[in-house]
Order: sequence, then structure tokens, then C-alpha cells
Amino acid sequence: NALKSALHEQNVSLATEKEFSNKFPDCEVGAMPPFGNLYNMDVYVDKALTTNKEIAFNAGTHNEIMKISCQDYVSLVKPKIINLMH
Repeated sequence: NALKSALHEQNVSLATEKEFSNKFPDCEVGAMPPFGNLYNMDVYVDKALTTNKEIAFNAGTHNEIMKISCQDYVSLVKPKIINLMH
């Protein structure tokens, strides 16, 4: 409901792996990094995440992890920061 409100949408749901696996052809399914901007996709980040000094996430595979400062991530990706934790 918080995401619906933040996006001003009536219907919001999680996509299945089958629905989005072809959107990230160079990544293993389920290990897509949060760089939707590289794939022409909008990126949304909860405001609470921006309070972290660093973030870590899959780097396109299930056995590689990338760690980056949150400030650098926001600067590179320019996500839409929304408040999901009401």
C-alpha cells in the first residue's frame, strides 16, 4: 500500500522471475543488481536505505557481491527516493 501511495498507482505487484528475466540478459536470474538505469528502467529506493553508509547487493551473479557507498549509488543511479516505511 505504501508503494501504491508513493507511485500514485491503483495496482502494484511484484513481477515473477519469468516476467523480468529477459530484461537483464547479462545477469543470472535472481541476481540482478539495482542498476535499472543501465536497462532503461526507473529505480525506486526507500528513504531509509539512504541512511546507510554503504549498501551491498548481487553483482549480476549468485556468487559475486558489490559494495558501494550509498552516496555514490544515489549519485550514479539517481533513483527516485520514496518513503515506504510509514
